[in-house]
Amino acid sequence: MMRTRPLKVALLGCGVVGSEVARIMTTHADDLAARIGAPVELAGVAVRRPSKVREGIDPALITTDATALVKRGDIDVVIEVIGGIEPARTLITTAFEHGASVVSANKALLAEDGTTLYAAAEQHGRDLYFEAAVAGAIPLIRPLRESLAGDKVNRVLGIVNGTTNFILDRMDNSGAGYSEALDEATALGYAEADPTADVEGFDAAAKAAILAGIAFHTRVRLDDVYREGLTEVTAADMASARRMGCTVKLLAICERAADGKSVTARVHPAMIPLSHPLASVREAYNAVFVEAEAAGQLMFYGPGAGGSPTASAVLGDLVAVCRNKLAGSTGPGESAYSRLPVSPMGDVVTRYHISLDVADKPGVLAQVATVFAEHGVSIDTVRQQSRPDGGGEASLVVVTHRAPDAALSGTVEALRELDTVRGVASIMRVEGE
Repeated sequence: MMRTRPLKVALLGCGVVGSEVARIMTTHADDLAARIGAPVELAGVAVRRPSKVREGIDPALITTDATALVKRGDIDVVIEVIGGIEPARTLITTAFEHGASVVSANKALLAEDGTTLYAAAEQHGRDLYFEAAVAGAIPLIRPLRESLAGDKVNRVLGIVNGTTNFILDRMDNSGAGYSEALDEATALGYAEADPTADVEGFDAAAKAAILAGIAFHTRVRLDDVYREGLTEVTAADMASARRMGCTVKLLAICERAADGKSVTARVHPAMIPLSHPLASVREAYNAVFVEAEAAGQLMFYGPGAGGSPTASAVLGDLVAVCRNKLAGSTGPGESAYSRLPVSPMGDVVTRYHISLDVADKPGVLAQVATVFAEHGVSIDTVRQQSRPDGGGEASLVVVTHRAPDAALSGTVEALRELDTVRGVASIMRVEGE
């Protein structure tokens, strides 16, 4: 039997995502009510520019006073899609204090200070749901929080930023350089006017922190995540990857140590074999590959951004939170019971693809091999080719076996000191094998 009194929803932010949330709440009101067991009513919309025309939204609902809206006391659920750290953090905790549960898409805040939000939600007996914070419409947070709660997740490997995947896909398939591919992404609306958060890996790092925390039941902050962007990836790197039967992706990688006593989280470009499922993820799509002890290998794939996909995730959380409200219960909260330490990047065991510009003369390869041996790094393959224009230089590509990242970094620094090494053209990790 459906409850007739509506559940009241406050919407903080009415941009691309917020306006789509409001539209779907209005046009699908009957369906949402049937799924929840009670109607939902949009009770207020907090915005910065009240004069802007917002089609389909009653102007009487618009307010610039977000604090007053969340303090009303009759609000059941607050949907936060304004982003950033403040005032979002204060608004969310205030909502909990005044009786509302929260649905958020705020990856930056959750990665930076999720602990404060989890604690506030628990203290006041409220829900905090955030499916939309990672990978848009792809159901990922809830499977990790709930479906795999009885399993042991060992690794999460994913493409979680559509802009960077589009850029790398274009570089791989058209031979374009980074700047050309970025220009195309910008023209098509995949990249912001200032693409720094995407191309430097900040967006993916925030998502990695959230994923690692949930997957390993421990607390992982943004500062714990090692980060490299893709601005140094070249057309030559893409060609080298193809020669190895690989492609290049910007990956978020969260791993449990082999002894189970620590975790790592990192974001960087990496070569992955074309046989790996993530290698076929094209355009601006996202995909996350999860390796669990009992479930084995799972892959989640779909559109990772945009108004409609993100709104879909927000509304899925809204339905879940409203159902909990009617049942007088809450969903799963923070389960950071493991308290595992986050190891530094130097402890990560990986492989390297290193491209060197060297003097084209006898004995160079032996010198290079000696440096690798001195640092305890085993060489897998070597390819040396003289420059077609001569000049006494050659290109030397070395692919290593797995070794600690610190040893590999030390090797590269020592190579830079060799008189016969004219330059280190590129360094890239090899993953997914």
